Amino acid sequence: MANILVVDDDLTVQLVLQDLLESEGYEVTVAADGSEALELAQRLHPDVIICDWMMPVVDGIELCRRIKASPELAATFFILLTAREHLSDRIKGFNAGADEFLYKPIETEELLARVRAGLRSHSLALQLSKTLQELQQTQAQLVQKEKMSSLGHIVAGIAHEINNPITFIYGNLAYVKSYSTELIELLRLYEEFIPNPPPALRDKIASFDKDFLIQDLQKVIDSMQNGAERIRKIVLLLQDFARSARTGLQLVDIHQCLDNTLGILQHRLHFPVEKTASKEPETASIEVIKKYGNLPEVECYAGELNQAFLNILNNAIDVLRQKDEPERHIIIQTEMADTTSVRIRIADNGAGMSEAVKSHIFDPFFTTKPVGSGTGLGLAISYQIIVSQHGGTLQCFSEPGAGTEFCIQLPTRQIRQN
Repeated sequence: MANILVVDDDLTVQLVLQDLLESEGYEVTVAADGSEALELAQRLHPDVIICDWMMPVVDGIELCRRIKASPELAATFFILLTAREHLSDRIKGFNAGADEFLYKPIETEELLARVRAGLRSHSLALQLSKTLQELQQTQAQLVQKEKMSSLGHIVAGIAHEINNPITFIYGNLAYVKSYSTELIELLRLYEEFIPNPPPALRDKIASFDKDFLIQDLQKVIDSMQNGAERIRKIVLLLQDFARSARTGLQLVDIHQCLDNTLGILQHRLHFPVEKTASKEPETASIEVIKKYGNLPEVECYAGELNQAFLNILNNAIDVLRQKDEPERHIIIQTEMADTTSVRIRIADNGAGMSEAVKSHIFDPFFTTKPVGSGTGLGLAISYQIIVSQHGGTLQCFSEPGAGTEFCIQLPTRQIRQN
């Protein structure tokens, strides 16, 4: 049933229009002034507004401007009631956003005809809006698939190229450590059995700190071994990320997915900042606090889910890197939501966001970042992966100055379509 909002400060006009429109089967709401009408419109989202031009405080023209300026109400068909018939008045009304005019005294058949036309226009506008949204979602999905496919191949290639030399280095470090130990032992035995070496050998020994060299050599080898081990772990993360991007539904450990994603983002958690006073660069860090619960394995598309986690965590890191205060942290908490679903909370202590920004964060191509710094697809893709692809939910809780939390809920098993 179509919803029509009638706005007029004349009680007689209100009653006449309400009776006429309700007799045609429309649901009618009445407002006595522009301020009340705006509140009702924001709450009811009417299909058509019939509004008198001349009203105290907020007149029809001003109400029309405010309605058309609201993204949620802009498609509402707006009819102005007026006794003004001059061309300049019509131009003023159209410039304010009015879709149609009704001239007083009102002709019943003309009113009903214009309402029917308005409802057709409103329906078409909603359909076009829905089609545009579907096209944007399809475009985002295509971009996501292409990105994941390209990223998977690139990551696999990089991991393979790094893996070969690092395996060679890591494997040979054990031999280097063993050989150096034997050479040091040989040197000590030589000193023990040949206390008076030839002058040339004595001069060579005196030219460097032998004890320091022996001690530092062990530290150097240990550092190289730790570095090689770190690179091997990164390679394994990359390989796992690439394999996940190419596999279908599988049972996965959500905590391992989160840890792998954090491993990929490790380099972004530490970054240089400038001191306010001295302007000397120093390093800042973002602390990641894990509060993992006891979760079962979850059936999901691991690669896509990793991408959703990556996008959300990347956004949190971007926000925290812009923060002036030194305390920067991300809290990741997991728990059972109920017997058939798990819940993942990712919260940061950043600047938070306004209600206006929060209402659009899952829209494709919406971004608050500077031009060239973001595509506006990250959260839209995450929403599509979690909600559309996995049948879960993704909610955002945020207030200015109070940080942001994303709450993800996923079923532990996917429902198969027959």
